[in-house]
Amino acid sequence: MSEKLIHPFEPLIDAHSLVLILGSFPSIKSFELDFYYAHPRNQFWPIMGELFDADVTTVKSRKALAHSKHFALWDVYGSLIRKDGNSSDTNLSQLIPNDLTELLKKYPKIKHIFCTGKKSYDGVKKHFKAIDLPVTLLPSSSPAYAAMKYDEKLRHYKIIRDTLETTA
Repeated sequence: MSEKLIHPFEPLIDAHSLVLILGSFPSIKSFELDFYYAHPRNQFWPIMGELFDADVTTVKSRKALAHSKHFALWDVYGSLIRKDGNSSDTNLSQLIPNDLTELLKKYPKIKHIFCTGKKSYDGVKKHFKAIDLPVTLLPSSSPAYAAMKYDEKLRHYKIIRDTLETTA
């Protein structure tokens, strides 16, 4: 069975955001829990907590971390069809992108985009060729991407912290 979905969250961003972290589209669990990277086995928040030595156990603490460290969160796609009730990016079709160009105009302090997986990276490269910012592909933090161990993902994600430290 296929289901048309509309992105449920606004971007987590403010006027002080310096980097934008883009996923592809929220997982089923993120829909249920009403926040970005909310699947309990997704490694995004544990990684960010370790990078910034911060508590990331609640949505409130996660939002506070994003705002205090000046990173923004959003997803490349605003609507799509999800096949078979499966969150895997391979089960997504008829993808309609969010208006990333407009977001970047509204928040001009953004200096770097990080994509948490190939689907979001490919989406940025396909739909937003005119964006004149560095775009970095990071490994997926999804529990489905088990080919890379946590410590290796953490090593890759350190570029976010390094970029924020040199951009601030």
